[in-house]
Amino acid sequence: MDPLQGNTSEPLPSDSVFTKLQRIAALAEQMPQTALRTLSHCLDRELLWYANRLVRPDAAVGVDGQTHEEFQEGLFERLDQLVDEAHQGTYRAPPVRRTYIPKGTGNETRPLGIPTVADKVLQRAVVMILESIYEQDFHEGSHGYRKERSAHQALDTLRGWLHQKGGGFVLDVDVRKYFETIDHGHLREFLKRRVADGVLLRLIGKWLKAGVLEEGALSYPDEGTPQGGVISPLLANIYLHYVLDMWFEEEVKPTLKGEAILIRFADDFVLGFTHECDAQRMYELLGPRFSAYGLTIHPEKTRLVRFERPGGGSSVGQKKPGTFDFLGFTLHWGRTRRGGWTVKTRTASSRIRRTITRIDDWCRRNRHGPVPEQRATLNRKLHGHYNYFGRPGNYYSLSRVYRGVRRVWKKWLTRRSRASRVSFTWTRFEQLESRHPLATPRIRVGVSFE
Repeated sequence: MDPLQGNTSEPLPSDSVFTKLQRIAALAEQMPQTALRTLSHCLDRELLWYANRLVRPDAAVGVDGQTHEEFQEGLFERLDQLVDEAHQGTYRAPPVRRTYIPKGTGNETRPLGIPTVADKVLQRAVVMILESIYEQDFHEGSHGYRKERSAHQALDTLRGWLHQKGGGFVLDVDVRKYFETIDHGHLREFLKRRVADGVLLRLIGKWLKAGVLEEGALSYPDEGTPQGGVISPLLANIYLHYVLDMWFEEEVKPTLKGEAILIRFADDFVLGFTHECDAQRMYELLGPRFSAYGLTIHPEKTRLVRFERPGGGSSVGQKKPGTFDFLGFTLHWGRTRRGGWTVKTRTASSRIRRTITRIDDWCRRNRHGPVPEQRATLNRKLHGHYNYFGRPGNYYSLSRVYRGVRRVWKKWLTRRSRASRVSFTWTRFEQLESRHPLATPRIRVGVSFE
């Protein structure tokens, strides 16, 4: 069946889409120092059709109020119009609607932009073209928002290196407001090193300059990536690829006395060193390097951690090895079942508090809803938590979340009425829970060095 003439259940690209992208990837691999010129010929109706299938149908609407379902009406005409406007340079990137979502604990939030459906489709198509190029360039330590790479792979690579080297010295880095402070001028220069197609560069420039609509006021930021758009993570990856990854691998690493590793997931990264002097030197170099490209290292959240295997040093009175957080986990040394030492992961305490706090807030707002519906939603939240944090050796942390959710659910069911404040005891809650059980902890992700 022609993919443009019918609806398939899965968004599979046709051979022609796959072949075009594969050809770009082959050229990028063959010419690693060359900016590719002929790219926009791939930006056609077929690619946009596939990109449309990848857009979430239940996502929030942009400034035009158009839903994904409405966009499907007269789809091929819409796609043809987008293709024409992109190639002719008449496409106008609409403003993104800005909202704020919680970040970490407390009242801290981060901005999230919501593009229109048409903008999402066009961005997704451009991302597919750019990924064909940059997947050939990105270093092994880069894991964030890439195909067939996950946060767990980043964790396992880091754990494996630390375990093999007997630990070392870890530079735990925090970049202050990374996505909001990316310099447009530097980003354009980086893109031109690999992309010389005017159509794509012009589209990216329009997305960078697109306005932001917030509480009825329209502004035009002169830095940062279009957050909420699917192109934002890729542009952020490209920026740090040049600012950090290439610099570290090609300039810094060859000058070090010992071995080192960089593991990065988007803007969240750590560096491991076998020699303390190398770690100290990198600590001193990192601030000026980032500052030159408009980025700021958070002085209070960036720290150097001694992470040597316990008992591995020869000095008397050796200090207990430190711990550090990465991708929501705390990495620490722990005993294996056979009594040896290995690098383990447990859910960071801040993530446990954040999860329970958010579920507590949800239970408060929905305490009068039907109990079966509450239980179904709570189980979806618990399964999502277990799916990410369910790593070997982390059962105790999962059980802390499970017990915390039971506690807050019981608390807000108790407050459904005045009578329930007295009558809804733990015995009654356990009777209710036997009919509407919460999902119990499960280990789902498995890599071990034991």
